[in-house]
Amino acid sequence: MKRLLLALMVMVSIGSVISASERDCAENCHEPQRYGLNPDVIEAYEVPDFDQLTVDTDLLNDRWYMRVDGTIEIYDSPNGNVIRTLDGGFNFLTAITQDGDWTQIGPGEWVRSEHLTTSNNILSHFTGIFLNGEYPEYEVAWMLVNAYPSTEPGGEPDQTKPLLYRYTLVNIFSSIEIDGWRWYQVGTNDWVLQTNVAKVLPVERPDDIETDKWVSIDLYEQVLIAFEGDEPVFATLIASGLPRWPTYEGTFNIYFRQTRRNMSWGTPGDDFYFIEEVPWTMFFDEGRALHGAYWHDGLGYRRSHGCVNMSITDAHWLYEWVAEDMETLVSRDVELDGPGVYVYSSDTYR
Repeated sequence: MKRLLLALMVMVSIGSVISASERDCAENCHEPQRYGLNPDVIEAYEVPDFDQLTVDTDLLNDRWYMRVDGTIEIYDSPNGNVIRTLDGGFNFLTAITQDGDWTQIGPGEWVRSEHLTTSNNILSHFTGIFLNGEYPEYEVAWMLVNAYPSTEPGGEPDQTKPLLYRYTLVNIFSSIEIDGWRWYQVGTNDWVLQTNVAKVLPVERPDDIETDKWVSIDLYEQVLIAFEGDEPVFATLIASGLPRWPTYEGTFNIYFRQTRRNMSWGTPGDDFYFIEEVPWTMFFDEGRALHGAYWHDGLGYRRSHGCVNMSITDAHWLYEWVAEDMETLVSRDVELDGPGVYVYSSDTYR
């Protein structure tokens, strides 16, 4: 009778906790143990068919992006005169053409090709989804790593199950906390650890966001949602600032927009970077901006110097969405009434 009562108690939904002793029973008891949402409910659930933003491969490859290796000298022509030097750091340039051992990076600007490595092969092809004004019945999330689900929460990955690939969209039917970590049910007997996914979580509009169009940025989940009024219209993964260079929480407004923007900051020999032609840039907090990133495909993880990185396709969609509201493609001057930006961490409220 006690064992039966225990089995009933652990058939839990969101927010339930399972102890180590209960987990041991799940592993060693002879009677079958099942956690989470009833399989019949899961099988009857009509999985939402979200429209996904189409990858714009032409937009991704309209520039020849180059990683710069070390300190380089920039010449006025091949074998010409040095006109300036670019300190070593996290540096990227856009190339125009090549002439033998030389690459042109701008009008009257050439560098030795041996210092450049193409980065177009690491461009992110990830794109977000359209929510069409409402959240699904069960939360959705993107896988952040390739992972096999576990048969039960806290269990080892089951390699007999289909592999869940990075950026796959999954439904979360319930969650159980074990040893301080959440496990999410993504199928009848399929469970993944919380660190393997980024969830699209509902968020309420802050009182001091007064614009019709606004975006939320969840630093914990690394997810951005675009809103029109109180209705969510689009969600995607981002990459925000690292602890040393954080993206600050608070409410802001987009105040300056450029389709391409050179960005540079930091101390040579420490954290210096120069990134040329950063695409679809919208500033919202001093030097921090929403923009596309062509130098990594690490969406879903913190990795910037404070800006909010997106895939180029996503950043272009968001830029056009804002431009439609502001009625100009670029800012003529500083704008004080651009769409609101709400930066927060969902983990604070759990």
